Amino acid sequence: MTTDDPIMGERRQLINLAYRLLGSLADAEDVVQEAYARWYAMSQQQKEAIASPGAWLTTVAGRICLDLLGSARARRERYVGEWIPEPLPEPTEWISGRSGGASLDPADRVTLDESVNMAFLVVLESMTPAERVAFILHDVFRYSFAEVAEIVGRTPAACRQLASSARRRIDASRASVAPAALRGGIVRDFKQAWEANDIGALVGLLDPDATMIADGGGVVSAVLRPIEGSEQIARYIIAMATRTPNLTLLERTVNGQPGLVAQLDGVTVTVAAFDVADDRITRIWVVRNPEKLAPWTVRPQR
Repeated sequence: MTTDDPIMGERRQLINLAYRLLGSLADAEDVVQEAYARWYAMSQQQKEAIASPGAWLTTVAGRICLDLLGSARARRERYVGEWIPEPLPEPTEWISGRSGGASLDPADRVTLDESVNMAFLVVLESMTPAERVAFILHDVFRYSFAEVAEIVGRTPAACRQLASSARRRIDASRASVAPAALRGGIVRDFKQAWEANDIGALVGLLDPDATMIADGGGVVSAVLRPIEGSEQIARYIIAMATRTPNLTLLERTVNGQPGLVAQLDGVTVTVAAFDVADDRITRIWVVRNPEKLAPWTVRPQR
């Protein structure tokens, strides 16, 4: 075992942190790569002077994420259509990374819990960069406010206020959450109604005020604005099924929640995440941007 093993052992924690901060696995990988590059650029003497390499890497990755979040807002203003966080499959279902057909290293797999479900990530997008970083580090990863302050560049008291503000946003967004089995059953019924082109059944599964948001990134076709109302969403779903009759729908776990995957000739072209309150679907997030679907797609071998 080399002396570098403990350092590389921090990779999974860093990927988990960066994904929650950025909502993008691709960006998270880049952040972690940059943090390690800065570590290995130091002299041996500089490394030995660092009491906790893991804490150092977390601080560096957190600061890089904070900078990226600041610039992300400007980038997303130029994004074509709506921006949705990158969807993640169940850890056992990861297929291929950005490099092609090879399976992702287990260290790159994000641990799925409430802090990565799509509804949670979407609320995080409404926060300021400092709020998001303070909240995720303290409430999700259990860093002390003194440690958070080192990363955010604020006082511990200011970080406590940031996390408290973020927590209020999270609490305000939470509806009456349906049990997992009920959510799974509703998504299954939605899939069957979609396959049957049954607009009445789709309307019945949707809350009257439901919203659907699609993300094509300007790369593939997708509705550019949110669709509101159960009947409007149902009609759009039916129209999509009519335009692409050869779609195969699969029930899959999306960010730890029951979701659907649409495949065309074995390639994943759409991933849909759902928010269910009581016994109705209240929100649907449809990701079609192929740049966000790499972990879901089997790449042809060359």
